[in-house]
Amino acid sequence: MEKKNILIFPCGSEPGLEICRSLKYSKHFEIFGGSSVDNHGKFVYKNYIGNIPFIDEENFIVELKEIIKNYHINAIYPTLDNVVNILAQNEKELNCKIICSPLETTEICLSKLKTYNKFKNLILTPNIYYDISEIECYPVFLKPEIGYGGRGTQKVNNIEELKFYLKNNPSLIILEYLSGKEYTVDCFTNWKGELIFVGPRERCRIRTGTSVNTKTINDENGKFKEIANIINSNLELHGAWFFQLKENDKCDLKLLEIASRIGGSSGIFRSKGINLPLLTLFDAFGFEVNIVQNDFIAEMDRALDCTFNCNITFDTAYIDLDDCLIINKKVNTDLIKLMFQFINEGKKIILLTKHQKDINKTLADYRLLNIFDEIIQITKNENKADFITNKNAILIDDSFIERMNVSETKNIPTFALDALNYLQNNK
Repeated sequence: MEKKNILIFPCGSEPGLEICRSLKYSKHFEIFGGSSVDNHGKFVYKNYIGNIPFIDEENFIVELKEIIKNYHINAIYPTLDNVVNILAQNEKELNCKIICSPLETTEICLSKLKTYNKFKNLILTPNIYYDISEIECYPVFLKPEIGYGGRGTQKVNNIEELKFYLKNNPSLIILEYLSGKEYTVDCFTNWKGELIFVGPRERCRIRTGTSVNTKTINDENGKFKEIANIINSNLELHGAWFFQLKENDKCDLKLLEIASRIGGSSGIFRSKGINLPLLTLFDAFGFEVNIVQNDFIAEMDRALDCTFNCNITFDTAYIDLDDCLIINKKVNTDLIKLMFQFINEGKKIILLTKHQKDINKTLADYRLLNIFDEIIQITKNENKADFITNKNAILIDDSFIERMNVSETKNIPTFALDALNYLQNNK
């Protein structure tokens, strides 16, 4: 297949970041990250397109058509429900493939009421209270008809709280409160309409609507697959999609929502051999795909991580050996990764060490020969600063004294091991 250019939009959302992780090593697709506001996508997408108009702005489609033309975009992969729906509506005008299900499906999935009305006689759905007088017991749960990621939702404990929230937003839907475990079921439907993957996982810990701890589970009695088949039989779905369920106090599973896109935490299944965004793209371009799944339980936990952009340029990196590249008789794999990044960028790597043994034997023992452009071995009493001749350089060393001396005499940036991630290029 000729390599395709894929625009992921918006790229900084959790699903957008997951698509980046899933596709960044693919030889079949060149990915472009697009966003209306500069966010984390700017730090992880090698090809980043910023300042795209918001989807509700008048010039959104016009500007998007220009981007498609200028960057030779073959397909747009939308990552949020409302974006999926808008792009599905405008696919013909854009004259570009949209990686999504048909418009009728996206409109049903966008609306909680349309979803519940569609499936209320097929799957257990939450009880809906159309009037306050219908409520027999509290708590109840409020959510917007159109929304995602828990935005605008609220557990309400009594009638006073309910009136307060409804006064501020009368459009909120009043639902029964479901107190049990919550699940996401990631699915894949091919272009023939065949449901070929059903992956249930428990949402063990949730932050701002995202599963920051999730664990795959075995569908021993087939209850998740049964619900997935009902949904797939009544909606025309293409590629990766998911639905969410929650138990009531009797452990009955009730449908929370269906989304015709990937879930932000669906990357857990890549550990089991299932790359849902990659499968979706191959399927969208008419290729037969198969599922091969590793048979184990996987757990994924996420917390805020950091990606940096340091405004420095250099062409040479001086690297220390003992307690730096080699720590506790083991190779520092974080530093090795960074060194090969430097090599890929055409930078020079120089080993600057006070190692007291045979340096070539030590490097051979740790399989580190042939990495360095130059090896400088000095005595304990010599200063490393005296051997740094390149002014456009950096030093990576565990010794504060060495870093301070080099910084003061050579005026170049120096880095301890705890700062390696500041130098990493995640694109």
